[in-house]
Amino acid sequence: MNEKLALSDDILLSCEKPERYIGNEVNSVTKDLKDVKIRFAFCFPDVYEIGMSHLGIQILYGMFNSYDDVWCERVYSPWTDMNQVMRENKIPLFALESQDPVKEFDFLGFTLQYELCYTNILQVLDLSGIPFTSAERTDWTYPIVIGGGPCTYNPEPIADFFDIFYIGEGENHYRALFDLYEQCKADGTSRRDFLIKAASIPGMYIPSLYEVKYKEDGTIESMLPTIEGIPSHITKDIVTDLDHAFYPSKPVVPFIKATQDRIVLEVMRGCIRGCRFCQAGQLYRPKREKSHEVLEKQAVELLKNTGYEEISLSSLSTSDYEQLPQLLDFLLKECGSKHVNISLPSLRIDNFSLDVMSKVQDIKKSSLTFAAEAGSQRLRDVINKGVTEEDIIRGSHEAFLGGWNKVKFYFMLGHPWETDEDIAGIGEICNRVAAEYFDTVPKEKRNGQSVEITASTSFFVPKPFTPFQWAPMCRPEEFLEKAAKTKAGIRSQVNQKRIKYNWHEANASMLEGVFARGDRKLCKAILRAYEKGCIYDAWGEYFKYDVWMETFEELGIDPWFYVSRTRTDDEIFPWDILDCGVTKSFLLREWHTSQQAKISKNCANQCMGCGARQYGVGVCMEPKTDKDVGYAV
Repeated sequence: MNEKLALSDDILLSCEKPERYIGNEVNSVTKDLKDVKIRFAFCFPDVYEIGMSHLGIQILYGMFNSYDDVWCERVYSPWTDMNQVMRENKIPLFALESQDPVKEFDFLGFTLQYELCYTNILQVLDLSGIPFTSAERTDWTYPIVIGGGPCTYNPEPIADFFDIFYIGEGENHYRALFDLYEQCKADGTSRRDFLIKAASIPGMYIPSLYEVKYKEDGTIESMLPTIEGIPSHITKDIVTDLDHAFYPSKPVVPFIKATQDRIVLEVMRGCIRGCRFCQAGQLYRPKREKSHEVLEKQAVELLKNTGYEEISLSSLSTSDYEQLPQLLDFLLKECGSKHVNISLPSLRIDNFSLDVMSKVQDIKKSSLTFAAEAGSQRLRDVINKGVTEEDIIRGSHEAFLGGWNKVKFYFMLGHPWETDEDIAGIGEICNRVAAEYFDTVPKEKRNGQSVEITASTSFFVPKPFTPFQWAPMCRPEEFLEKAAKTKAGIRSQVNQKRIKYNWHEANASMLEGVFARGDRKLCKAILRAYEKGCIYDAWGEYFKYDVWMETFEELGIDPWFYVSRTRTDDEIFPWDILDCGVTKSFLLREWHTSQQAKISKNCANQCMGCGARQYGVGVCMEPKTDKDVGYAV
């Protein structure tokens, strides 16, 4: 147990899950302060159990602590009970390893995974005693506040709160940033001059050094640097060789059950599929794989150093990992004797392999999850899903043959050009899958069980750097109307009793859309909503939709401006100052192709000229099945 605790025993025993706040978990890192030049507090702005499941923090935590001069510690948003106790007792927010106040650190880093965590960023700053805005942090009194992760691909709604955004994958250039920091502190350089110098490091976006001008209609006229010599655009930084990139062999193991309570083995980054609604599929291009030999060594080390009873293969589409059979053969031998379960998430139903799944003898037969995304073939072509109804039936058939009787399907409501026929197709597909079970599994082999199908619908949110970034988004009442039609369609089916249906929170989706495509004008709204009590917006029981709408009205901000209109082809977006490696011209071409309900080939079959070839690695450099179209990048 940590001998120095920021919280008394009385406080810890009075709160829910005190293990969230005491540190000293297995594989956590402590260092002697006299040997350290930089202290980095790494924050996941959500509750401990969610943050401890995030692979990105585990990677960077391990990498930073591999540097002799850096000590990286972890911070999470205190849960609502502890939030109140800390305020009442004026206890500053502290890092877990040392239990020292976050305000004393050199850097405070946030991983930004979800837009509805934005008020939790302010909670962390507030409890730490750090001014909310970069403009107020004029000297070295306070940590450098830096953000990374998918939400940084439109950081403008939170631009005022951050000194730096790291655009891309963090393994490459943090060392350069740390070296610059040490040099500037030693030379007596001002905080502002440090930020100006940092702007020259690849992937670093310093929002305070750029000026945004608006047109009369509220759209952006320009985003230009205010300092000569800093980049006019910031290009995404990626790891080009995953085999030699840092990967933690001793991840921190929590005292309490985390959301993902297992070893995570990252097999690849990127995706070949090009679904037009999917932001991750564009941001993490090109697809890059680790060799199965490296993964085998990492698996052995992770099993030895954690004691977990399950290992999960992580990627955007695990079944597209080309060396999956070889890796599974090894893991089956390695895990079988240790009674370790193997989890294969992110499977695509069009290449679901009973042969692969049957090898995994210990995999739980509870359920399989597939993302069909749309109820009709026309709409699946609009979104470029690349899955046919025949694929769905065949994949379900294979699953039933393999002994599964529970199947979950993910769909999305509100896609561009969606019709009532598309919505009705959701129930029809579920009904066909249920019928396939009874056709596939003889009664005498059902062991008294029946098929269980769960259809879940989220609501479409147009995200930056996707072909649908030009698309309008439905209002909450429209989403709920679509959900009602989906439910009615399922109830009309013969096998309705075998089909369960649930849907996402419409109001939360709307706010997510506002932040996803918002601009700097939203910074004051986020701050004002936080001051009025908004926190943990991603948690339904704490989400205050009325307060958000009231806040927008008070500040004269029209939230529908950000979500409900179709963008013109030439509109300047708040995120256009960033380059995610995929060109805007490619995305626009895909936007127009989607209107014709035409599909585009995946990256393994044909290069569509998205621009990711500029990195010179991965699938971009591999031979294609079809003739390479040779689009200019």
